[in-house]
Amino acid sequence: MSVFHRTKSGTSVVLALLTVAGTAAPMLVPAPVVAQTAFSDVNNNYWAKDFINELSERGIIKGFPDGTFRPDAPVTRAEFAAMIRSLRKPKTRAAINFVDVPSNFWARGAIAEAYEMQWMAGYPGNIFRPQQQIPRVQVAVAVNNGLGYEPTCNFEDVLSYYNDANNIPNYALKSVAAATEKQLVVSYPNPKSLQPNRSATRAEVAAFIYQALVSTNQAQAINSPYIARVDVGQNVAVKIPGGTSIPVEYNKDKILLGPNDKSPLTLTVADNITDSNGKILVPEGSKISGELRSTSNGVQFVAQELSIINGTRIPLNATSQLITKKESVSRGINVGNLIKNTALGAAAAAAIAGVTGDRAIATEEVLGGAGIGSLVGVFLGRDKVDLYAVNPDTDLDLQLDSDLIVDAGSSNICRAR
Repeated sequence: MSVFHRTKSGTSVVLALLTVAGTAAPMLVPAPVVAQTAFSDVNNNYWAKDFINELSERGIIKGFPDGTFRPDAPVTRAEFAAMIRSLRKPKTRAAINFVDVPSNFWARGAIAEAYEMQWMAGYPGNIFRPQQQIPRVQVAVAVNNGLGYEPTCNFEDVLSYYNDANNIPNYALKSVAAATEKQLVVSYPNPKSLQPNRSATRAEVAAFIYQALVSTNQAQAINSPYIARVDVGQNVAVKIPGGTSIPVEYNKDKILLGPNDKSPLTLTVADNITDSNGKILVPEGSKISGELRSTSNGVQFVAQELSIINGTRIPLNATSQLITKKESVSRGINVGNLIKNTALGAAAAAAIAGVTGDRAIATEEVLGGAGIGSLVGVFLGRDKVDLYAVNPDTDLDLQLDSDLIVDAGSSNICRAR
């Protein structure tokens, strides 16, 4: 169910500005039974005509008694509260008494509702500044935060769309990024010029509010060239060059392998792999699956697949160094101490059982859970066997044997159009 409810003609009130003694004085008036959908100062070529007419027809905004809309007039925070509260949604917090909003102030009720529905907030000290002209950045933040949107992409990537992004206040960065992703931001004549600190006009506020309806499937999208747009979740291929080192970790202190062991093994990426700008391409915690293989020359881990933590799986061509260290296992050794926090290849487990006579090595200690019974006979009668000993903390860091192509979009990177 939508959070919005359309304003009903004849039963609710909307903001109108009436000229009194040469000045614009606000007052609340009932919405007309038939909404005004044409204004003398909004011609067919006016950039925001469709936004204005659509909202006027819904009773969310209203013109003046002289038939004008005054689309380029600035909007105060009180006026914006009266407009945005017409997008009805549940009240999720109690109203507060703003010290600069008198009990007889014309928009006191609208301000209270805009606050209760979390469209707007005040300034420290319970100050609202109702007569302050509202900057465009506050309109973007209000609409976005009222809808509860959060950026899904790297907000700096999104904001690179704007040629004046450095003018966005720090408090608004993530909200503006989320609003941009959701196509809530409308800027005339250049959608890439946010002009965040310029006072919003009535036409601009109408456009922002209409886009809120579009984003919640309350209205049909208007094909306007002034809507800010970024490509969200697009696949951006990034190359990690061959020779790059990948630090890994494993949950055992040691791994013992016998001759001709081929043991499945899954390692964990121990640190983020980033590009030259610090953007994360392979996050810490991603998994690398492959085989730990022993030959007469030593042991080497051969990677087969990278599983990024978001679920993306990529074939991986990477290997560890060749490990040649060995550890002797002799008859009479304490097997419990030997295999404490140690993973075993199937051949290593068979060798330990054959030399020591201890057949109770737990299957879960054997990599891949392989059966060892058929191998034990190879080692029966021996007094000692030498096994390869792998220290995961120092021996298994990987090096890419070829370029690795990753999808930067999987790391929440958006691309400006």
